[in-house]
Amino acid sequence: MSNNYQIETDRIIKNLTNTPTLLLHACCAPCSSYVTEYLSEYFKITLYFYNPNITEEPEYIKRKNELHRFISEKEFKNPISVIDGDYSPEIFFDMARGREDLPERGARCYDCYKIRMESAAKTAKENNFDYFCTTLSVSPHKNADWINEIGNTLSKQYDIAFLPSDFKKRNGYKRSIELSGEYNLYRQNYCGCVFSKKAAEK
Repeated sequence: MSNNYQIETDRIIKNLTNTPTLLLHACCAPCSSYVTEYLSEYFKITLYFYNPNITEEPEYIKRKNELHRFISEKEFKNPISVIDGDYSPEIFFDMARGREDLPERGARCYDCYKIRMESAAKTAKENNFDYFCTTLSVSPHKNADWINEIGNTLSKQYDIAFLPSDFKKRNGYKRSIELSGEYNLYRQNYCGCVFSKKAAEK
């Protein structure tokens, strides 16, 4: 049975005595919509757009621009900034080599989470953030147990606090759909890599 990571998030928020800084890895604007609305009440957020899994550069640019547009148009309790990571699909393909035929939501996806989250952990540590986290768990297609397992491992490895999460809880995913409609956000139908695109086309 999966842990209830939302309860862990609640416990951390309840015990906050100030407004800590949070480096929040962002996969896209729709997934970031609810998560930023929720967490900006308690944290000073910097979004980190780093997604080497997005194969096609026009798609990468489109998602990055949508994230910037959303953050500029919505009001938050604490202002949010964005760090643009490098467009580096070769990093994803190096990881995926020899595993091209694995199914979606398998070992290749686990390591894809890890690539993005490790970059976030490193960046958070280098820039003295209090916490790091990712928006990935808001999607019903993403494995929250894996995300939190990776996050906790990276937390120990880089000596930076990880904010546990399962943002799809409490209608988080539903709220992301509502906000996507309200801000007319581009909602892609695949994660980003060529493998997820083929799976979606089937």
